[in-house]
Amino acid sequence: MNQVVVIDVVGLTPRLLEHMPRLRRVGETRALGAVLPAVTCSAQATFLTGLVPRDHGIVGNGWYFRDLGEVFLWRQHNRLVQGEKVWDIARRTNPSYKVANVCWWYAMGAETDLLVTPRPIYYADGRKAPDCYTRPKELHDRLTSRLGDFPLFHYWGPTASIRSSQWIVAASRQILAEDNPDLLLTYVPHLDYDLQRYGASSAQAVKAAAELDAVLGPLLDDATRAGATVIVLSEYGITDVSRPIDINRLLRREGLLEVYVQDGMEYLDPWASRAFAVADHQVAQVYVQDPADVEKAADLLRGLSGVGEVLDAEGKERFGLDHERAGELVALAERDAWFTYYYWLDDANAPDFARGVEIHRKPGYDPAELFFDPADRFVKPRAASYLVKKKLGLRYAMSVVPVDPSIVRGSHGLLPASPEDGPVLLVSDPALLEAGAAVAPTDVRDLILRAGGIPRG
Repeated sequence: MNQVVVIDVVGLTPRLLEHMPRLRRVGETRALGAVLPAVTCSAQATFLTGLVPRDHGIVGNGWYFRDLGEVFLWRQHNRLVQGEKVWDIARRTNPSYKVANVCWWYAMGAETDLLVTPRPIYYADGRKAPDCYTRPKELHDRLTSRLGDFPLFHYWGPTASIRSSQWIVAASRQILAEDNPDLLLTYVPHLDYDLQRYGASSAQAVKAAAELDAVLGPLLDDATRAGATVIVLSEYGITDVSRPIDINRLLRREGLLEVYVQDGMEYLDPWASRAFAVADHQVAQVYVQDPADVEKAADLLRGLSGVGEVLDAEGKERFGLDHERAGELVALAERDAWFTYYYWLDDANAPDFARGVEIHRKPGYDPAELFFDPADRFVKPRAASYLVKKKLGLRYAMSVVPVDPSIVRGSHGLLPASPEDGPVLLVSDPALLEAGAAVAPTDVRDLILRAGGIPRG
């Protein structure tokens, strides 16, 4: 059995790889197919199960939980992912097969031997502090005693930066050296930040790629010295965008989406809405309560500027998205557009979480969380004052995020327009790949098994 190190470099494409000389030396490079939606949770679930969303159930980074009547994004429990995982198959051959997961999604409750995943401390007084969840629990102190606390505020939000990837790579190196897993899974997020802020064709994107290449070098060197087979892959390519689409505002103006009001703030009311959308980058799951309204909602969406295609039942089946968690309709944006989650018609009525980094409270993805509000010239001093209040144990609302989506310059979710702008895969052992062939995302699971010398059966 061979040791395997799989590094998920989110947002990596052949174009960016040109600026990453250390990564290029890993070995054979191939185009990697994308899954629809081309987002983190769906892609990772496909890599680890060999299934498409209709079979593993991860139809996006979040969806409407019909049995709860709530929209949830970024849930963490592994049992949401249906189907066998790569380690389930490996353990039929070798029951002692050891797996370490460093920041791949759906880590909680996964039957891996070691795991590290972001997990803030939510204090009873409303404060949030950076931290991570580990298994075994002793791993937490082993890592933080050497690396410091998990840099949560550099992992997402206006201050997201290379520091989170540096911590993750250092943690992966420590686990590789001290725990010697048969399979190490590492997720490295840095390319997600400036590519969404400034676009994939920006100078900032090139700079981010070069920075990350330097950070990855020591982990790649460690894996090589250990004799491990290295697989580097990405989930999607980020595309330049300039048009935010307010899909929920359309549904509200047409009388299909309902809100309720508390303290002057409007909240999405999914129970009462005839139709609403869970926006997820360039894909939106549209939930329609009454089958009689489906065609009306579809016609409205097809007439909305920036919508490229609306998938009905037949369309979902064609893309492998026909799972009960998916919306009755799935809207796909045009290449230069993306979907906002906004449902209020006046910013004065927006809920307070709209101006904060609140990934679990917003009923849709919000890339504006990567920015400080440019319309507020005092936003950074106020953000610093919030941190002081946090250290003093005071409650506060971190109101620093803009509700103007026009500043976002990169998005993803669609299948790539060309291989150069899509996901990529590198393997240190070329013998594991068929000559000249692109790799399907559903083949990644079996590639990992072959790299480990584990029979598929």
